[in-house]
Amino acid sequence: MNANPKDSPQHVVGTPAEPPQSSGAEQRSHAPPAALHGRLLQVSRMATIGEMAAGVAHELNQPLTAIANYAQACSRLLSRPGTDPSELQQALAEITAEAARAADIIRRLRALSHSRQSDRAPVSVNALVREVIDLVESDARLHGVPVSLDLANELPNVLVDAAQIQHVILNFVRNGLEALASRPSGAGRLLIRTAAAPQHEVELAVIDNGPGITAETAGRLFDPFFSTKESGTGMGLAISNTIARMHGGSVGYRPVLPAGACFYILLPGQASA
Repeated sequence: MNANPKDSPQHVVGTPAEPPQSSGAEQRSHAPPAALHGRLLQVSRMATIGEMAAGVAHELNQPLTAIANYAQACSRLLSRPGTDPSELQQALAEITAEAARAADIIRRLRALSHSRQSDRAPVSVNALVREVIDLVESDARLHGVPVSLDLANELPNVLVDAAQIQHVILNFVRNGLEALASRPSGAGRLLIRTAAAPQHEVELAVIDNGPGITAETAGRLFDPFFSTKESGTGMGLAISNTIARMHGGSVGYRPVLPAGACFYILLPGQASA
């Protein structure tokens, strides 16, 4: 996606400092008790990872296939008289690299699915995006959708639970990919963008060029148990809203012109030292 889609503010779910705003149905977005939130977050995480399973399986299959091929090559080299040891060393180095790649994919999945909440720490929003981009791209490739990054420079750090914010990113991405399923093959585009926002906040947005969302639906997007999908739990965006509020931020949606949707999270930036 070469140019940023033009989007206009709409349907912001309010921060703790102000009541949630809505157009349409009343927003029921108060944060649940901590224990309940933890259980709901874990269920939502596992549902998101389950939806990504096909893409992750495809991504894991690539290094595993490469490992098998290089191992067979080693076997053939060993059975051949006068084999150059450097050829074996090269094949073994490739096996090591591919095994590390597969292990890294599994490590990221385990981190995302872990039920224990991590301590909050100052972190760059751009770094959070880069840590999950491999998982995002594997899922997007399976759907035939290219992913672009537009990450702003010199953004303030945010004080967050990294795994929770990354869960929000993946949830927004899944929504975008599902919306793009109605587009002709090769026509869908997904953009992950970070930018400075007013009041020293940082915005992280996931933008698609799908059909967009009706005004009636937009008013209920962050309501618990509301879903436009037949098999949807209606938890993903509601949990994302709760995560944002617990971090002193907010989530929202705005339409993209001429077509598409933008889901975003706003987080308070830390003051410079």
